[in-house]
Amino acid sequence: MLLVFRSLILAFLLVLVTIGGGLYCLLRPRHRNNVHFMASIFSKVAPILGIKLIIRDKKHDDAKPQVFVGNHQNNFDLFTHTAVVPKGTVSLGKKSLAWIPFFGQIYWLSGNILINRSNRHSAVSTMSKVAEKIKQTGLSVWIFPEGTRSRGRGLLPLKSGAFHTAIQSGAPIVPVVASSQDHIKLNRWNNGVVIIEMLEPIATNGLEKNDVRQLADNVHQKMKHKLEELNQEAQLMMRPQTQ
Repeated sequence: MLLVFRSLILAFLLVLVTIGGGLYCLLRPRHRNNVHFMASIFSKVAPILGIKLIIRDKKHDDAKPQVFVGNHQNNFDLFTHTAVVPKGTVSLGKKSLAWIPFFGQIYWLSGNILINRSNRHSAVSTMSKVAEKIKQTGLSVWIFPEGTRSRGRGLLPLKSGAFHTAIQSGAPIVPVVASSQDHIKLNRWNNGVVIIEMLEPIATNGLEKNDVRQLADNVHQKMKHKLEELNQEAQLMMRPQTQ
């Protein structure tokens, strides 16, 4: 019964957000703060799903461009990671998203960047353009460098695109880690906590193309270690609730 109720509520809210957000983005198409606005709305859905979000957002200067890299777990990222998307930030998504009715069009109107991941040459060219856009506009970019949902497999290997972009633009890398979301079920009243933490920025000044792999491995190690820490902490918080 709870599953049906939540599904209906989610469907209703998504329709409202789609219509309202679509009109908002039409009034100021591809504005630098559209993504932040839409993300803040989606994050408000977390309590309806029985999720308590614990946010540890490092204070940072929104005026300075950064490359945020987050761990991509499942569809619930839409209601968790969105709580920490800063102003002046757009995300990178698959070009195929544009074909999803309504959502794809709003995703583009919000100012997000679509890339063709199936074509390596096109993807590399797009990442270079993203780096130039960062330098010219001061926009920050949010990327899920695993390239796919991990679905309970921990932190997957990180693809190099985000790190090429950071080095070319000179923007620091800011890892963002959310604790495991595998326990979330729509038919469960209390889905416990999800902890989201922004790590300290990692400077890319002075790095070159040959440093990309080492940078990616360094970020992967930091994110993996933090994910393990957050998972342990979240489990301790949830333990009294499950006894």
